[in-house]
Amino acid sequence: MTKRYTREELAATAGRTIPDVIGPGLDVLFCGINPGLMSAATGHHFARPGNRFWPALHRSGFTPRLLRPDEQDELLGLGLGITNVVERATAGAAELTADEYRTGGKALRAKVEQYRPRWLAVVGIGAYRVAFGDPKAALGRQDTTLGNTGVWVLPNPSGLNAHFTVDTLADEFARLRVVAHNSDEGSELSG
Repeated sequence: MTKRYTREELAATAGRTIPDVIGPGLDVLFCGINPGLMSAATGHHFARPGNRFWPALHRSGFTPRLLRPDEQDELLGLGLGITNVVERATAGAAELTADEYRTGGKALRAKVEQYRPRWLAVVGIGAYRVAFGDPKAALGRQDTTLGNTGVWVLPNPSGLNAHFTVDTLADEFARLRVVAHNSDEGSELSG
């Protein structure tokens, strides 16, 4: 049974951070915009009911079954991880400033340098554009790399993103999965 949080309990989590699910040499490090209040309350990424990250991850073939947010640590055994551009939890991404995105982008570059995933997948085109100073970026594979790490931009899986269904999100995630699991790609990326 999932605990139900009151509005006040959720509001009290604003500003909290949650630990990354990360380790060296991952195939894909997924990067959310920032934790929502439900994620801050539970300590689990993409925890808000209605967020489509976990269903899209499964339907795209990244996971053998639909994982719950509280099973996020199982991702490491699959060569996957999760972090965020901005660490502090908010009720919505609109509460974040451009400076926070840019600072988060610098921290993310350092994290990628330390852990060296084959791919960094930022889920949220707007967050990527500001954090990486690339206002014309489009979804998909980016021309930019971070060292030997390829960069991919995925749609935001939030239930508020009405432009994508779970199935169309899964299609976008699957495009990355095919490239990430192709032995000819990966750490030997060409720009």
